[in-house]
Amino acid sequence: MLDKLAAITQRLSPGLRQIIGNTSWLFADKIFQLGLGLVVGIWVARYLQPQDYGLLTYALTFVSLFGAITRLGLGTIVIRDIARDPAGKDETLGTAFTLQLIGGVLTLVLTVSLVSLLKPNELLTRWLVGIVATGTIFNAFRTIDYWFQSQILAKYIVVANNLASAIYAVLRIILIRLQATVIAFAWAGLAESALRGLGMVIAYHVHGNQMRRWRFSFHRAKALLRESWPLILSGLAVYVYSKIDQVMLGSLLSDTTQLGYYSVAVKLSEIFDFLPMIIYQSVFPKFSSLKEQDPDEYLSKFQMYFDTMALLWIAVAVPVSILSPYIVNILYGKSYAASAPILSIYVWAQFGSNFGVARSAYLAVEGKLHYSLYLSVIGALTNVAINAILIPRFGALGATAATLMTYLLVIVLLNFYFRELRLVGKMIIRSLNFYKSASRLLKLVQ
Repeated sequence: MLDKLAAITQRLSPGLRQIIGNTSWLFADKIFQLGLGLVVGIWVARYLQPQDYGLLTYALTFVSLFGAITRLGLGTIVIRDIARDPAGKDETLGTAFTLQLIGGVLTLVLTVSLVSLLKPNELLTRWLVGIVATGTIFNAFRTIDYWFQSQILAKYIVVANNLASAIYAVLRIILIRLQATVIAFAWAGLAESALRGLGMVIAYHVHGNQMRRWRFSFHRAKALLRESWPLILSGLAVYVYSKIDQVMLGSLLSDTTQLGYYSVAVKLSEIFDFLPMIIYQSVFPKFSSLKEQDPDEYLSKFQMYFDTMALLWIAVAVPVSILSPYIVNILYGKSYAASAPILSIYVWAQFGSNFGVARSAYLAVEGKLHYSLYLSVIGALTNVAINAILIPRFGALGATAATLMTYLLVIVLLNFYFRELRLVGKMIIRSLNFYKSASRLLKLVQ
């Protein structure tokens, strides 16, 4: 068996072997973190029970609403620029780091100010939001991860992330044993953010780089922001149409119990979200160079990329939907039984994640990122409107239905409205013929 796998591997191109190797590292990283995080996360959810777990989820999702300000939409642009111009990496990384540090501080100020206006009498909620938001400042160190992605080198950052995840898991277990309150778990999350930042710095230096060589450039900052501002706005809009349901559940209903049920269903259905992301991280630099070298091969490979996303979606959605009552009962217990019907429906919305990531890669390579803004704004407005109608009447199930309808509109249907995106729409439709999708992918190893 191993001999056959080795023979197949040798028939692949060096570039494809590099992608597979990098993807394997990222896959192993996510499996470790998901396995550890799932076990400890379930323990935390069982300990806190739906209401407190829903309250912690509200703080996390509320802060995430401003994640676009923290990231400033720089990830894809920085990775692309370093891949194209390795000599300018210190200026690019130094400028991106400074901008994201400023974004983290702005996120802290904005979230604390806004939650104080929305919930002036809920001191615990305001503290939770403030602690979680402080962790976004350390996200500036993720700039280092952009460099590793641009070089298709995952193993260094994998070690750093796994160490931080292991320490975070131990902290939460200790808090459960000590019967700590919900606010202690927010502090543990802040500690994890700091540890991840430190781990990335160490990994960067171990690889022979020096952060002190980084330099900030106003000219480079203006260039980055000029290109990334559509991504900042679209990132905010993407969050609104993909995650505002959790914020609205916590705001429109009298308590956070429904949010607790819903967040469990969302967490379970999104367990495999790492798959499209690690594939994206591995193939994106190659697409950028392939477009210039061989346009026909570039489009052929992009179709295979969408085929992969379609097969991943159906492979996850079918078994999870059927087995949802057993999954929820075994993992979370009877107190979360109401999460099962939500999970059985919500898991089908993962086509939005899979195809959305693939489309983002296409828009970035083609220089059409402004469409991300148009699509995201339409999706955000649609999702808020549908959630406002359905949540008061149907609670968490209403939020689930709103997510499915929004994704169908934004990820699939709107591609055919914009002329320059019709090719993406056709790729998605072709990928839904699962037999032909599998046949095209098998050609990679023949």
